[in-house]
Amino acid sequence: ADGGKLLVVPQDGSHWLSMRMVLEKLWEKGHEIVAVVPDAALLLKSSQSFTIKTYSVPYTQEFVDQYYQK
Repeated sequence: ADGGKLLVVPQDGSHWLSMRMVLEKLWEKGHEIVAVVPDAALLLKSSQSFTIKTYSVPYTQEFVDQYYQK
């Protein structure tokens, strides 16, 4: 496939791990990828393969981390 632009709005969770691998393969094929994620998330982290744009949510990263530990 020819390289193109892709906008991704993923949800946090285990499916993100599989989706991230797909995005990295698309990046290797020349696609430009932007992922829009909340500024407090469990698994949605930055990558060299795609650009991350964040948006504000009404909870903090500390809240997410504590909730996950429970």
